Amino acid sequence: MEEEKPRLEKLLIEQGLVNLKEVIPGIKVELKYSTTDNFFEQDVYGDLTVAYLQPVVAEQLKTAQALLKQENPDYTLLVYDGVRPLSVQQILWDNLDKPDSVKPLYVADPKVGSLHNYGVAVDLTIFNTKADSTLDMGTGYDFFGYAAYPEREEQMLAEGILNPEQLANRKLLRKVMNEAGFTGIGSEWWHFNAYSRKEAGEKFKIVN
Repeated sequence: MEEEKPRLEKLLIEQGLVNLKEVIPGIKVELKYSTTDNFFEQDVYGDLTVAYLQPVVAEQLKTAQALLKQENPDYTLLVYDGVRPLSVQQILWDNLDKPDSVKPLYVADPKVGSLHNYGVAVDLTIFNTKADSTLDMGTGYDFFGYAAYPEREEQMLAEGILNPEQLANRKLLRKVMNEAGFTGIGSEWWHFNAYSRKEAGEKFKIVN
């Protein structure tokens, strides 16, 4: 008998999203918001343990995975977050201990919506299957500070906060994601978008 899917997962499937593990061979998933290992120490996904994205974005990520395997067969993408329902976005916003004027640097305002809410953004890193660990990116996921900012990397390197190996690992992640059609953002090394906000609004609906 097939195991009953969590309610949230059923809703994502009904809204046309796809399970990354079913689309991309070997990809790893560790949903940080389905654990208490996140910046607000709450599990907001409950029983959901698999990542979902829009089908076309999942195919782009499949390309990125293949490109990464060409670089190093022992490497695989490790996804921390995919689609994020708007209800979860509200929880993140409410729990971020920053002034409202600063919050948008780290979490999109639910009134506006995030590209995660459309299922066209992904948070991820690189995992080394041989070493059974993630590559050192200099900071953890959801680190709030300049050390996580791609746009500050040269400065962080000069100040000794990041080292050349960490920078090389980030550049490899960006290389395979960029070649697969994703773009990064200036404040989070782990975050990549498949579409602009305008394109996402035209092509997809916000996932509730």
